Amino acid sequence: MKFYKSTVFAAISNTDYQGDIKAYGDMVHIRTVPDIVIRDYVINQNLTYDRPTPGEVELLIDKGKTYGLAINDVEKLQSDIPYVEKWTTDAGQQLAIAIDSDILSNVYSSAAASNQGATAGADTGNLDFGVTGAPEAVDKTNILEYIVNLGTGLDENSIPDNSRWVVFPPLFCGMIKMSDLKDASLAGDGTSILRNGRIGMIDTFEIYKSRQIATTVDGADTVHNIIAGHPSAITFASQMTKTETLRNPNDFGDLMRGLQVYGYEVIKPEALIWFYAKKA
Repeated sequence: MKFYKSTVFAAISNTDYQGDIKAYGDMVHIRTVPDIVIRDYVINQNLTYDRPTPGEVELLIDKGKTYGLAINDVEKLQSDIPYVEKWTTDAGQQLAIAIDSDILSNVYSSAAASNQGATAGADTGNLDFGVTGAPEAVDKTNILEYIVNLGTGLDENSIPDNSRWVVFPPLFCGMIKMSDLKDASLAGDGTSILRNGRIGMIDTFEIYKSRQIATTVDGADTVHNIIAGHPSAITFASQMTKTETLRNPNDFGDLMRGLQVYGYEVIKPEALIWFYAKKA
């Protein structure tokens, strides 16, 4: 049995435009809703009429991952397991892992200015999410406070409470399990995380675990570029556009290859938080 890194991106992004792509280089045009101006009313006043102009975000399908397999006829006949099927299944898993790693390694820096750094907070500016040279030091005694602060950062940008998420590396998930979660209601469960080891909802966040959170070497520290937010922040579209089998011109057997194209874009930066943190 082979074990794989878990992937999270399909759960934390929106895939509203998944069916709109057919090939590498496709462009998806995403319309955004403009802000409507609200004014005070006075009896007998002349009303002012605005002409809302929808915005537009372009999602370019400009990335791709591929695999290629050489399948020998003799080995296929002599094999006691259906290894071709197992290889293609593995290829699908590895494609998902590679795409997940690419996305988690790049989107964090697109968070809104009010959702990163030492003066985060659209209203208050007093939330510290860490900066280069001064990452936040997290341990089991303060990780819950940081989760609440992440929620405050989204609150100050009027992001809905429902469907919020945060992706932690396993090290930080371990801190949560060792924290003093005696209040079961905090996790929306009948039994506290402290007793059953389950990580689900904390505050307004669904907690996800990933080994693919991007890390940065900052001085002597390994720092994690943790992300938190809402599915409206990032859009993602992917399509398996090619799966082909052809005879191997240089041997007795087949050549199998596949191509998956994809693209992603941060379309609502205010719904994404970059938490720059290390183990205390």
